[in-house]
Amino acid sequence: MNLKYTIYNQPSTIDGTGAFAGERITGKKKIGNLGGEIISLREARRRASLSKRVAMVEFGDGRALDASINANELRYVNHSCRPNTFMRVCYSRVEFYALRNIKKGEELTCNYGPTHHDGKLKCNCGMPGCIGYL
Repeated sequence: MNLKYTIYNQPSTIDGTGAFAGERITGKKKIGNLGGEIISLREARRRASLSKRVAMVEFGDGRALDASINANELRYVNHSCRPNTFMRVCYSRVEFYALRNIKKGEELTCNYGPTHHDGKLKCNCGMPGCIGYL
């Protein structure tokens, strides 16, 4: 599903399930595209209201990607205040790139931003400088 590197899922110390590098990932390289179903923003909000766990990315054009449907391993990239990946929304794709070299077995993390959960969710990243919420 558009993955450039081997990624696997397993329990995470950050939150539930995480995405982990199955091989060394070179910094600044594309890791892959997040899998999911493209839906209207209205439908995304409806689905989000019915679920505790939301895996949505808004495109800004009235559409969103629901990563809980037709997902791939990148669906489980957890938040960190000091991430090793970044997410880029490009047309109808959500792409993940390595911010630095990532070791085999290292958990992939992305900064969801302080408004992702309206500051209501405790951050468990455990990194120095953690802001404590997202």
